[in-house]
Amino acid sequence: MTRSSVPAAALTTTALILLTACGGSDGDKGSDKIASTPPARATTSASASPSASATATVQRPVISFPPGSKTVYADQHTGDPEKDAVLADESHAVDSAYAAILEGKARTPAMEFYNSGTALRDAIDFVQGWLDKGDTWVGTVRYFDRKVTLRSDGSAVVIYCSDETKAFVKSTKTGKVSQDSASADDYVLYNERLLKSGQGVWILNSVTPKRGASECQP
Repeated sequence: MTRSSVPAAALTTTALILLTACGGSDGDKGSDKIASTPPARATTSASASPSASATATVQRPVISFPPGSKTVYADQHTGDPEKDAVLADESHAVDSAYAAILEGKARTPAMEFYNSGTALRDAIDFVQGWLDKGDTWVGTVRYFDRKVTLRSDGSAVVIYCSDETKAFVKSTKTGKVSQDSASADDYVLYNERLLKSGQGVWILNSVTPKRGASECQP
């Protein structure tokens, strides 16, 4: 699902969400087509050390998609509880922007809950770019080759690929779906940085996407 244009903040790299080489290292580059990143809320500002009990009791916003639109995440379970928690929260951060487009809202509680810093600002700009064009999306976006690196400073890096060949832009005014032919631009490499909040939630803080990444193409 290639859009003709991307929101300003995501433009600098291109737009949906993450980075550098689906091998998983300490980089912060990526590619993105549909998603982006939002600003941080004071209530969810990331801090280095959270408590496990806090995570169990935190009230998370509900994220849902209407029939006809969905995201699919491969490699969701690594066998390491902390890495699995990172991947789970990272997927919520991505979904929050996709869901906002579908809701027709540039900023939602879920976006603010799971995103902070440049990630939140980019996400808001990204979603607003869709709304300004009167577009939404349908189909399936698939995420794969997801790898997590836990850093000594308490942050986490997630590197992964996305496949947008089965997702399409839909006009909210006419209902017309633009079923463009699949191309290299439908594959995006992402490099994301996450920080753990005081509530024990992994918050997306920055995203670097690389659209048309050869590493992600079949």
